Amino acid sequence: MDRTFAALSDPTRRAILSRLAGGEATVMELAQPFAMSQPAISRHLRVLAEAGLITRRVEGAKRPCRLAPGAIAEIDRWLDVLRNALETNYARLDDVLAAQTKERKDEL
Repeated sequence: MDRTFAALSDPTRRAILSRLAGGEATVMELAQPFAMSQPAISRHLRVLAEAGLITRRVEGAKRPCRLAPGAIAEIDRWLDVLRNALETNYARLDDVLAAQTKERKDEL
């Protein structure tokens, strides 16, 4: 998961993933909106591939990229743990606040 978060820390790589959410694209298609060379985009793609976020296939001279199936699943499971912890904390806070409100009403 460290590699995944390291890959996601770069705004260019996040933009590439957003583009790939719309479907498969070649390196040249992915490079178009950026003011950087094709080799620089290829380095970003290598980082994304090593993190397991994208896959590449060979189609003649082209190397189309796409989002890797299940790439975000590990992050999603980790975020679910955090969400559940937050929900538990908020529920406890709600209980404390409700008890304080009841105590104040009883005092009046």
